[in-house]
Amino acid sequence: MLRFYRGSIIFTVVCLALAAWYGWASTGSIEATAQILWIVAVLSILEISLSFDNAVVNATVLEEMDEIWQRRFLTWGIAFAVFGMRVVFPLAIVAIAAGIGPLDALHLSLNQPDEYERIVSSAHVGIAGFGGAFLAMVGLGFFFDADKEVHWIAVIEERLSRISAVKSVEIGLLLLIMWGISTLLDPTEALTFLIAGILGIATFIGVEAINTWLELRDEQRKLAGAVVRSGLGGFLYLNVLDASFSFDGVIGAFALSNNMIVIALGLSIGAFFVRSMTLMLVKKGTLAEYKFLEHGAFWAIIALGGIMLFSARFHIPETVTGLIGATLIGISLWWSIRTNRKLNPSIAN
Repeated sequence: MLRFYRGSIIFTVVCLALAAWYGWASTGSIEATAQILWIVAVLSILEISLSFDNAVVNATVLEEMDEIWQRRFLTWGIAFAVFGMRVVFPLAIVAIAAGIGPLDALHLSLNQPDEYERIVSSAHVGIAGFGGAFLAMVGLGFFFDADKEVHWIAVIEERLSRISAVKSVEIGLLLLIMWGISTLLDPTEALTFLIAGILGIATFIGVEAINTWLELRDEQRKLAGAVVRSGLGGFLYLNVLDASFSFDGVIGAFALSNNMIVIALGLSIGAFFVRSMTLMLVKKGTLAEYKFLEHGAFWAIIALGGIMLFSARFHIPETVTGLIGATLIGISLWWSIRTNRKLNPSIAN
């Protein structure tokens, strides 16, 4: 077990050392440095607890990928998750929203953290629309599948599988939900929300289109289509999915601190541990052993997507989001173990 988390543990030690150095260099106070270390630790724990469903879904895609692309996602992908989403993404929001350059946005984050937090938070409606729509499409796509044979919550999942015979029904359903939420917002925010949501749906379709194109091209060349499709296409899909999962964590981190460096260090530790959990799930074959676990993760994704969409109008604490996801995954894991014991009573002994 430890071998899967060795890199994350080393990275955690490095980040905590950097946090201690930054705290002492910027404050010169042991008490203030200890407070910064505490916030970094809490942020990392929250990110890990909120992202287990992300690890499970990552594993469902990653286990079908060629080992080379698995390594690329776990190395190149971590750079995107840590540096791109935890540092560049908030800076880009501030630069676009305030109409300033990247360096000015960096200066603002370091010297005027309150204003930096205000600008990032003001972009929440657009982030909620894009991220919520993308995650909802990921979750709905799993259940609106006519070829799906394994069902956990059969009374619902079987019906969704049958309804999927109607083409694009999940897109129509999501658009209606988005329109309903937009009626609760003022006109300017409603337009932003709808445009962002439509872009989220378009991004999902675009990634799926790349997957399909790679598969068709590969078949024409009579090569190993699954490897190529689940390689580049899966890599792009996982990184967009990872980014969508990160939106709420980045925004929610401001509840504990508005210091960009502290937030980046704390959330980056969490991102590394999510990678380690993903790798463990793939290498140990956990998804195959507990067949309803991914169902729980995709239900958690739908719940998270719905929460993000409704958060454009209502404040929903991050702890609620984490508890819903953890509960759904926990129940699906317990149900899988229960089913395994029924099928093979010797497991209980």
